[in-house]
Amino acid sequence: MLNRRDFLRVVGIGSAGAAAGFALAELNAPNPARLIPYLIPPEDIIPGVANWYASVCRQCGAGCGIVVKVMEGRAKKIEGNPIHPISKGGLCARGQAGLQVLYNPGRIKNPLRRIGERGKGEFQEITWEEGLTILSKNLKELRDRGEGDGLYLLTSPISGHLKLLLKNFMNAYGSSKYFAYELINYENLRFANNITFGQNSLPHYDIENTNLLLSFGADFLTTWISPVNYSYAYGHMRQGRPGLRGKVIQVEPRLSLTGANADEWVAVKPGTEGLLALAIAYEIVEGGYYKGEDRGKWLAALERFTPRDVAKVTEVAEERIIGIAREFSKTKPSLAIGGENVSSYENGVSNLVAINILNYLAGNNIGISGGIIPNRDIEKSSFIPVNSLMQDASKGKIKTLILYDTNPVFTTPGAVKVEGQLKNIPLIVSLSSFMDETTLLSDLILPTHTYLEDWGDNFTEPSVGYPVATIMQPAVNPVFNTKSVGDIFIHLARNLAGVFQKEIPWTDFGAYLQASWKMVYNKHKDMKEIRETTFEEFWNNLLSKGGWWKEESQAGKKVYISVNKITPYLPKGPASFDGDDKDYPFYLTLYPHSSYMDGRGANLPWLQELPDAMTSVVWGTWIEMNPERATTMGIKEGDVIEVESPFGKIYAPVCLYAGQRPDTISIPIGQGHKFYGKYAEGRGANPLDLLPFKVDERTGAVSHNSTKVKITKTNSPGRLVKMAGWTKELGRDIVQTITPEEFQVKEG
Repeated sequence: MLNRRDFLRVVGIGSAGAAAGFALAELNAPNPARLIPYLIPPEDIIPGVANWYASVCRQCGAGCGIVVKVMEGRAKKIEGNPIHPISKGGLCARGQAGLQVLYNPGRIKNPLRRIGERGKGEFQEITWEEGLTILSKNLKELRDRGEGDGLYLLTSPISGHLKLLLKNFMNAYGSSKYFAYELINYENLRFANNITFGQNSLPHYDIENTNLLLSFGADFLTTWISPVNYSYAYGHMRQGRPGLRGKVIQVEPRLSLTGANADEWVAVKPGTEGLLALAIAYEIVEGGYYKGEDRGKWLAALERFTPRDVAKVTEVAEERIIGIAREFSKTKPSLAIGGENVSSYENGVSNLVAINILNYLAGNNIGISGGIIPNRDIEKSSFIPVNSLMQDASKGKIKTLILYDTNPVFTTPGAVKVEGQLKNIPLIVSLSSFMDETTLLSDLILPTHTYLEDWGDNFTEPSVGYPVATIMQPAVNPVFNTKSVGDIFIHLARNLAGVFQKEIPWTDFGAYLQASWKMVYNKHKDMKEIRETTFEEFWNNLLSKGGWWKEESQAGKKVYISVNKITPYLPKGPASFDGDDKDYPFYLTLYPHSSYMDGRGANLPWLQELPDAMTSVVWGTWIEMNPERATTMGIKEGDVIEVESPFGKIYAPVCLYAGQRPDTISIPIGQGHKFYGKYAEGRGANPLDLLPFKVDERTGAVSHNSTKVKITKTNSPGRLVKMAGWTKELGRDIVQTITPEEFQVKEG
């Protein structure tokens, strides 16, 4: 029998795990010293009273400000920071699920060293001293042999002072091989904006103040760039201006959540979105809505893209193209944006350039409220095409690879064969919180803090027309025996004192971060926006507020776009797809799942249990297919089908979805993990296995909409788990009926 003392002990040590949705037995037993009741609590802990810590969410790259509710040392709830310019008090499901990142039983709890064959998952726990010594010795020997440039560092896209620390470390060590990689990235958009507007940063799309939004495949309510901020903006555009309701036109082959909330859906043929944009541009110029002196040059550059000709290719009616062009030109202000769908074709940059020029031709809606507001230029991206990295691996150029917060084995098209190439590298070190497909191939694993346990900062990109810096501070003490990635590199630098010319004065990343912000304060303390008289006061206000930003006018200078400069970047025709039309009759559209993104959220049961907004499917991969087309092929909902491309095949159940073109099937990205904890492993299939490795030639960004497929019905058993559409009561007598005759008798 469980006595009162044991009950209180279990509740006291297990409530944090239970609150995150995990069984208590799955967490490590705590140190007995932690079981002492709070008779004399620490100064910042009052039993029963919550503390709220401002920080930044790291579940995606949007940089939303958050506040974390902590009671008695345990994180209980995460909400949006109400004064933060990005989140404005809002937070998406991924952000809410941050607690399950912190208390996940699948976290790596101690440093590990491989003892078996690479990839077999045979590791031995070691101490931090042993792990850091192994890596330090390897780096010193590498440098002594004159092979310092054989050290490669691959991370997810990060910003702030952590990025600066890593960059400085690599430069001081003598390696130029610091790169970032992420499947769902915005390299094509940055490149296109630089060509069109002359800026290297993502702009602020002022959705909240526009009157007509023309969106080409930008699912900004769920996954595109900054969905929390854009959801707020969308609500303001629709309902926040009395007497004025903005209009949304969504152009995409598959109806997304954003499309479902639009006024019009244009079901364009896959790969022709850029041509549709050029036809709209042609009509704007030909119809006299563009008033520039170079009107004749624009007309000549666009003469091949008349609405009549483009209508045949895009399968969008000529009258509708003309109508959109006229409405977009007459409505002030209007805004055209291009999302991940159009960006992920092989000609993604060209499509985005075509969409960008609509904002110029329809009235130069750049630098004005309700249009495109440029942000300040940022440092050039360190993005690397992952195939370039694998080529270096196959040539033996990579001697030591350090990985942080990236999983290229899972997020790279199967045709690249990343796993096989990584095995050519002598030493792979993973700085990871979880055992994913890439970490499994490592020789040394040094587990890192989650963002709720760590120091850091984030320089938001894109911002909201002015710079926004958000501070990340530990809300709780580390749950397991992990370290900050910044601490790891500072420790390495101190161990390699003979390599670095200057002594490293900091012992931990928190001190480095604070010293860096002190330099910022000393440089800008005379600004009128900084009212604090001492750095200590400034730092405390940073932590309590959650960051620093200077609200300023969002108006900017108008731009001039040279038709001669732009013309070489315009689409020449539809995007190309691998696979013969006869043998592979369906276009394949892949899109990031609203909960899992590129697969990083698949190990969180809250997100697995969250129904997809458009299909209500949970816990698996599904294939969206037009109901009428499915009927002609004898396919019913829930049937398992084989999807085959020229490069691979997968199996998954069909979900009949009316928001799907008949010639297209769609599959969400994010499931199909082989290793990533029990909530992710063995669930669904990874649709990236169907893809060739095709990239945009200008940026190297992966083109994940680049192949056609064929489908075959199988007799394999499968299960499509949906939260909607269930018609059986299972004996619960939920819906009760009565005949008219019985009703009359009862009333009589």
